[in-house]
Amino acid sequence: MILTVRPPGTGRRLFCMRDLTDPRSLYLKAALFFLAGALSASILLLDHPHARTLLLLVTMIWCFARLYYFAFYVVGRYVDPSYRFSGLASLLVWAITRSRAPTRSGCPRPPAARTPSAGADPP
Repeated sequence: MILTVRPPGTGRRLFCMRDLTDPRSLYLKAALFFLAGALSASILLLDHPHARTLLLLVTMIWCFARLYYFAFYVVGRYVDPSYRFSGLASLLVWAITRSRAPTRSGCPRPPAARTPSAGADPP
């Protein structure tokens, strides 16, 4: 499948990319991400061997993991289930160009309890 991103109202294409579907390529990509992250964290901790650096690094990793989860699970499942993101650039283009629908304020009210009408037999 090829993904083409076009901002609404324009005919121009921003970028086009294919889905990565080969399992070996996906595992290689994951391994390279892990290697780059582990190497970066190791160099940072060797350069600044402090508990504060470790705490900030762990906090940063956790926050960005939650952001990524929000970007691709929460948005795709609850905000706009019809749109499929192919990456952070696709998400950014979608967030900038999508139309702003009015939002509801507050929580919806629960349905009102039904009262038996006059002359009706009780259940």
